[in-house]
Amino acid sequence: MAGKKGGGGHTRSAISGRFVTSSQGKASPNTTVRESSSGGSSGGHYRSAISGRYVTTAHGKASPHTTVRES
Repeated sequence: MAGKKGGGGHTRSAISGRFVTSSQGKASPNTTVRESSSGGSSGGHYRSAISGRYVTTAHGKASPHTTVRES
């Protein structure tokens, strides 16, 4: 079930790309990413669900279950 948008950020599943609840994100830290609510993204970037760091496009496409595409 998707989490509600609101508050200081959102938690997104790297596998499905859907928003999940904070408790689901905490239970699966290697496959979820906490997104900030600031809208400063320039689009088309991949972020690792494990480290939280941005990764190359090639790595993001090769690891769809552990990366999230941010637009």
